[in-house]
Amino acid sequence: MAQVSEVDPAKLAAARAAVALVQDGMRLGLGTGSTASVMVRELAARAEAEGLRLRCAATSKATADLAENLGLRVEALDAIGWLDLTIDGADEVDGQLHLIKGGGAAHLREKIVAAASDRMVVIADPGKVVETLGAFPLPVEVLEFGFETTRKLIRRALEGLELGGRDVMQRLRGSDPVITDEGNLILDLHLGEIPDPVALARALSAIPGVVEHGLFLGMCDLAIIGRPDGGVTELSREADLDADMLAAEGDRDGV
Repeated sequence: MAQVSEVDPAKLAAARAAVALVQDGMRLGLGTGSTASVMVRELAARAEAEGLRLRCAATSKATADLAENLGLRVEALDAIGWLDLTIDGADEVDGQLHLIKGGGAAHLREKIVAAASDRMVVIADPGKVVETLGAFPLPVEVLEFGFETTRKLIRRALEGLELGGRDVMQRLRGSDPVITDEGNLILDLHLGEIPDPVALARALSAIPGVVEHGLFLGMCDLAIIGRPDGGVTELSREADLDADMLAAEGDRDGV
């Protein structure tokens, strides 16, 4: 993991603003990815400095390992029961706070944890803010059994939504398939844009073999967008997007 001194200042600003929302005694969901890892480091530093008593549920083994190594108390989600707040990154966020997540191949656990929280706060750099979702490939976690059949069914569903002809690519690391923490495979849907995220989410969820997709619709309560100057912009579902946020600055790595 990168040290804080090496982190994009926009990501650091967003992470610090989100960690400032944490109160003593909270039950927290910890996201996965590069921006979330910055948040975990900031959270651990604040918890140590202030003696915060926190119970944390991690969205991936990588996050759990990092958090435990930094001294945070990590427990199974079921042991905690319910969460006050989840802080996570996003690969894309639109003006309605709909998200694409899954660049880190953890969107199944991320969605479960977010759904078990009173509040979900997303942290991101300006390049993740978009007018229309879809430039970032949409991750879909699928079972290994019937993999090619599931891919065909996904392509058929895309055709029904006038999204036919797009690439549906298996995610690889080198020449090896990416395997999720749950032992499943990832298909990345290179759609360009998603005119109707609700219809697409419904169609994907109806396909046998699809475990979970990376569309997070109506789950995010607040997006904290860090700026290169160290400031932040907060977006709610009602807020208009700042035109500067649509410049797609920064990278589009998995967060």
